[in-house]
Amino acid sequence: MTKTGGFLAQVHHAFDRAAAHTDHDPTLLAQIRECNSVYYVSFPIHRDDGKIEVVHAWRAEHSHHRQPTKGGIRYSMVVNEDEVVALAALMTFKCALVDVPFGGAKGGIKIARHNYSDAELERITRRYAFELVRKDFLGPGVDVPAPDFGTGAREMAWIADTYMSLKSGDLNGIACVTGKPVSQGGIHGRTEATGRGVFFGIREACSAGEDMKRLGLTTGIEGKRVVVQGLGNVGYHAAKYLQEGGAVLVGLAEYEGAVHDPKGLDLEKVVAHREETGKILGFPGATDIPETARVLELDCDILVPAALERQITAENAPNVKAKIIAEAANGPTTAEADAMLRERGALIIPDMYLNAGGVTVSYFEWIKNISHIRFGRMQRRFEAGAHERLLHAMEDLTGRKFPAEAIRRLSRGAGELDLVDSGLEETMVVGYQSMRDAWHNAGGDVDLRTAAMICSIEKIAVSYLELGIFP
Repeated sequence: MTKTGGFLAQVHHAFDRAAAHTDHDPTLLAQIRECNSVYYVSFPIHRDDGKIEVVHAWRAEHSHHRQPTKGGIRYSMVVNEDEVVALAALMTFKCALVDVPFGGAKGGIKIARHNYSDAELERITRRYAFELVRKDFLGPGVDVPAPDFGTGAREMAWIADTYMSLKSGDLNGIACVTGKPVSQGGIHGRTEATGRGVFFGIREACSAGEDMKRLGLTTGIEGKRVVVQGLGNVGYHAAKYLQEGGAVLVGLAEYEGAVHDPKGLDLEKVVAHREETGKILGFPGATDIPETARVLELDCDILVPAALERQITAENAPNVKAKIIAEAANGPTTAEADAMLRERGALIIPDMYLNAGGVTVSYFEWIKNISHIRFGRMQRRFEAGAHERLLHAMEDLTGRKFPAEAIRRLSRGAGELDLVDSGLEETMVVGYQSMRDAWHNAGGDVDLRTAAMICSIEKIAVSYLELGIFP
């Protein structure tokens, strides 16, 4: 059931705003909007102390216009059907926007993972995978999960192992999940993919001189003051690449609080301090902010909410000072807050585009698994040889010899990580430009989020129209 004003209602609101700018049949739009399938399951698990506990879990497949469906699995006490369906819908629109040929899906188990031992987590994960296989909600050509909040490569390896034990004849079984350890069929670059994609997306937004001038900012990332809420996998890597790109991290937050220094924070030193003390607070030279949400109100140029949904609300939006809100998390801004921020002229880079790096590299991993060959294996040596021959030809023409180390460095062929990073960058660059073009072509009638949704609706509609189901 959809909660009034809940996360799913927020996604539907964004969809309806965009759909009003299209001329598609209302029935087709209704098909694109609604979730196709939701599976709820409860199952018992044995705790280490011998007690039995009932666990509740969901998997939603929002759209089958492309198959398989794709989406993460999260472990959280706030997991519910509304959230899972909303996140599955966002995955549908996200994949369409950046031309990743999947339908959207999402899954979740209602547990607080820190309350369970590793052995208990394994039993929960494997039982959940068993239930998904039993109802045909898991498989390389059906539905392909990935890590999300509270899960990682280890959980994906357990799911893959469970699937292959049940479907031993499936040659492509390892492709039933992505985000696996590299040694278990994963791909280099997947861990940092979402945060890396956030960096590429922000970089593209900041390179548009016309848009930056309207905000009173210079072009480029260098020198821009950034606040990052959430130092999990996405937030940490986004902050890392932004800092390497010349941005100044003036605020960093985790669930226990935040730290602020207008002169800039060293990300690695802050992370080391947290690992040593167990909390981000008390970092030398910084000001403590005990209430994590207050970090959203710091004076900065770019705010990166990289935690959970519904962080910027009607209550705190009037106090948000950032000129650019870069939504690294899913649904961090409520519809009411979104309207307030747009009213005062802020640029919101929407989540359905900005955190698409994870699913993009997951797609590369899935392709690698079903093709049964590592990226770069076929061409790396050939490319290196061709580059080396070109350098030697330049030596013959100029009479100048290159140092051996320079030849080695310049002639290196592209490996898997190089190709993954290149493909991710291309995806984020093209995705932003298509979204921005739709935004500007609308003549000011829509914002960037609505433009992104319009692009997605148009692409999904084509899939249905080509089937001849709708006029």
